Amino acid sequence: MSVMLKQAKEVKKNAPLAVLLASQEEASGYCQNEAEKQYVKKKLKDKIRLVSVNQYERMLFFIAPAEEQESHLKREYYRKKGFELANIIRSEQLEDLQLTTTSDVQPLLDFSEGLLLSSYSFDKYKSAVKEKDARVFEALTIIHPNLKKKALEEVSKLVDATFYARDLVNEPVVTLSAEQLSKSLRKAGKELGFKVEVFGKDKIRALKMGGLLAVNAGSVDPPAFIVLEYKPDKAVNKKPYVLVGKGVTYDTGGLSLKPSNSMMMMKSDMGGAAAVAGAFMATVKNKLPIHLVGLIPSTDNRPGGNAITPGDVISISDGSTVEVLNTDAEGRLILADALVYAKKYEPELVIDLATLTGAAAMALGKEGIVMMGTADEKTKQQLKNAGNETYERLVEFPLWDEYREYLNSDIADLKNIGGRMAGAITAAVFLKHFTAYPWIHMDIAGSAFLETPDFYKGKNGSGAGVRLLYQFLKTLAK
Repeated sequence: MSVMLKQAKEVKKNAPLAVLLASQEEASGYCQNEAEKQYVKKKLKDKIRLVSVNQYERMLFFIAPAEEQESHLKREYYRKKGFELANIIRSEQLEDLQLTTTSDVQPLLDFSEGLLLSSYSFDKYKSAVKEKDARVFEALTIIHPNLKKKALEEVSKLVDATFYARDLVNEPVVTLSAEQLSKSLRKAGKELGFKVEVFGKDKIRALKMGGLLAVNAGSVDPPAFIVLEYKPDKAVNKKPYVLVGKGVTYDTGGLSLKPSNSMMMMKSDMGGAAAVAGAFMATVKNKLPIHLVGLIPSTDNRPGGNAITPGDVISISDGSTVEVLNTDAEGRLILADALVYAKKYEPELVIDLATLTGAAAMALGKEGIVMMGTADEKTKQQLKNAGNETYERLVEFPLWDEYREYLNSDIADLKNIGGRMAGAITAAVFLKHFTAYPWIHMDIAGSAFLETPDFYKGKNGSGAGVRLLYQFLKTLAK
């Protein structure tokens, strides 16, 4: 993260200042004259929630108190106001900002999170853009007597991790193959202190990961199966939590070729892998006492070479046979091998994340994440609560027994698609076949890559899942 986060004991009078108002009347104390007071009072009375005042020696910003009653709605209100102020800062070309309130610390942290998340830009391939030009501003200084340094650092590290996930999703496949993804994670592991092991094609073949090998058969680039592990000395869990992320670095659909307009954002088909990587980084950076494992099966899906064809039968690493009726339903094939591999850890819980189905995106759009699973209700509710708090909201779909019949095959144990109806559900039912532990599936197809800007989540790679998973793991660590 390029914006510097700082703390101070008191406000400087000659530097730009944003005030999260505890009450509308409080604004008067910052105004220099009666005209300013009346101006701000009128704007707030007219329900203007962010009021700007140019005092010449500094810019002054007032953010009206949240009217929402529920905690998660208040938190999102302040994040979005952070986004709005980021746009003003950018247009005014301010280099730094002070932020304060006489209210609680939490709104400051949420506002800062929204502000910092809004500072993201992916300018790696713009030759005319310098890093300084890409930043929203240089430094954010927060003034509050009860603000703990650790809480401020936590926000900074979580934003960093989200940006890492966004960078991975935004990176073109020409520079982010499965091998290059592996190298990026090896580097991160070395810098942060978590273990990274990468299985190449020979090891993948020895493990009989037929799903990953089949999807990779049409590519000239080798696959990778990436294993991350973080095991602190005083972990609260005896059995690890396992995160599984779909790592399809580009999805053409294989021989079941996508229409060209559907391929425009298919570099984002490794959004699940990016979420796992980002959540891992946030967990390690903030030193959560959680034994965590990450599994990322990775390849691109191309129609060349010996690409699998509709009608082929493949074997997953547990021996289950799958009739492949659509090569564009490839994510579940590589996830199946990862879910089988997860059994060796005897995990406390497995969560997989994937940009898996258009059906999930059609159902919820970018506003939520489809969730299903076999974990107990307490765990599911904890995850839903984390989704609310981060505003990456979860909607649980059913896994009724009848949906398994949609996957019945005439010639194999199951087929990889269940027809047009209940597509997000039948994809999860397919994955469920390969689990033997408490498990939750999250389909992030609608929120991982945004074709239009969405407040502080931005445009293109959003980093969906990182903040949600971190909040969930933080809850478990208490």
